[in-house]
Amino acid sequence: MIKKVAYGSLAVAAVGTFVFGRDAWSYLSTGVSSVRDSVRSEVPVEFEIERARQEVEQLVPEIRKSMHVIAREQVQVGHLEETIAARETELEGQEEAILALSEHLKTGEKYFVVSGRSYNDTEVQRDLAERFNRFKVAQDALNQDKETLAHRRQALDAHRDTLESMLSQRKSLEVELERLEARLRTIEARKTVSELAIDDSQLARCKSLIREIDGKLDVEEELLDADANFAGLIPIEEDADVPEDIVDQVDQYFDQDADAVEDPLAAQAF
Repeated sequence: MIKKVAYGSLAVAAVGTFVFGRDAWSYLSTGVSSVRDSVRSEVPVEFEIERARQEVEQLVPEIRKSMHVIAREQVQVGHLEETIAARETELEGQEEAILALSEHLKTGEKYFVVSGRSYNDTEVQRDLAERFNRFKVAQDALNQDKETLAHRRQALDAHRDTLESMLSQRKSLEVELERLEARLRTIEARKTVSELAIDDSQLARCKSLIREIDGKLDVEEELLDADANFAGLIPIEEDADVPEDIVDQVDQYFDQDADAVEDPLAAQAF
């Protein structure tokens, strides 16, 4: 199975080299980068925020480790300080003894008496030389310890600064995550409002019906106004022809009627 996969990979590489030539690796890396960017762009923001939160939480073990290192270093520095202080006290005593022996030799006295026992100059010189050599070795060791203490104090201060910086940055990152979550909630709320679909078709139908009724009433009013105006129009038809002898015709007509009435009366008289 592994051989098949290896042969397949070699075949793909060979075909790619044959098709694209020397640019095959460039095309391949560009394609991989494009796919990676495409996949990354499709990752939801909520997932990215949660991933960032987990990354911030992973700082806690490192912070605890730094705190443990600082605590252990503090203890060791304390022990070294105590050791240096004890050696300084011890060297002060050795220095007093050396100076006392040296002062004795300067006096020229042949014997040095201490605690009921006497020592000649040769013994005093030998003891002084040995004490002085031990003192110089101890002093060099003390100086080295002091340098070590100074370096460890600097390292301890650096660890403390690093720890304080990590704690501060962790808090800042948590605040930033809270801000991002607040922004996300705001954007999601705006999306919800913008995507909210309200069916206003019934409202539109009601408005359309009201406009239709209003239009019909306008038509009725226009018809009524037209009828009223038609009844009160000024007549524009041509006047009927009036005979010029209308008066004579009237007199003649009524004279004839009068004669007709008188004739029956006259007939009765005869």
